[in-house]
Amino acid sequence: MIFAEDLTKVFDDFIAVDGVNLHVPPGQVMVILGPNGAGKTTTVRMLTSILKPTRGRAMVAGYDVARQPEKVRAVVGVLTEHHGLYGRMNAEEYLQFFGELYGLSRAQLRPSMNGLLEQFGLDEARKKRLGEYSKGMRQKLALVRAMLHDPPVLLLDEPTSAMDPESARTVRDAIHSLVNGSRAMILCTHNLAEAEELADQVAIIRRGKILFCDTPEGLKQRILGPLEYEARLSENANGWAGDSLPPGVRLVARGDDRLRFHVDRPDEEIPGLLAALLAQSLKVVAFQPVQRSLEQAYLAAMQTEAG
Repeated sequence: MIFAEDLTKVFDDFIAVDGVNLHVPPGQVMVILGPNGAGKTTTVRMLTSILKPTRGRAMVAGYDVARQPEKVRAVVGVLTEHHGLYGRMNAEEYLQFFGELYGLSRAQLRPSMNGLLEQFGLDEARKKRLGEYSKGMRQKLALVRAMLHDPPVLLLDEPTSAMDPESARTVRDAIHSLVNGSRAMILCTHNLAEAEELADQVAIIRRGKILFCDTPEGLKQRILGPLEYEARLSENANGWAGDSLPPGVRLVARGDDRLRFHVDRPDEEIPGLLAALLAQSLKVVAFQPVQRSLEQAYLAAMQTEAG
């Protein structure tokens, strides 16, 4: 649904995006992470045919972004950093205006508009001038506009910025509901917990280049290394020497009532590890993988690149 190969954008002597490759099939969400100025917004602008690539190519819903810009714009829903809301309009007038730009008939527009306004909690404010909307309300209305024509591709830049936690939860739930077998989505965000919740793929970009692209769990393993496992005990284990561990298992940390292990092949070696602990009369009350966040992986990637 979204495909880019060697996508590059140069402004004078500045390379904003440098050889980006992306592949987002229907039914998936790709989250693009990176610091400010990394090339996220420029990439999205090329995918929406706002900017023409300097080199490379991209296809969106089967259309070439350079050769078929009008068709690309008709099949994407876009949330940009600057929403372009017209303060003197109310929500109905604003959405009717964009509905006409999308080529929607009144019969098509009305149910879509009504359903989205209700979904995002804006139904009671539909007659209020947009200049009176809060930042969060403006963000939600911009999302409604992006979804108005039921596009097969959504490109969302910071969709929950300026929102209170309840509104942000509403938007994330809406994104979950919008993902289906015929729609693909690219999401740019600085909210790493949000990225981990929503992403099927994560691309980390810096200085215009993709450093890593994988599933959230795949990224954690590539950047942070294999999973570690922790045994919690009902007694102090400081006197335990760590003997008789299976091959491929090593003790990497210990606490008063905890032991942490690196395990090369979990499916093969964890049963043997548990058997070894029990054979040495250690009272194991819990055994589980050590949880790692996408934030840890992202920060480690940034530190490695900076080094």
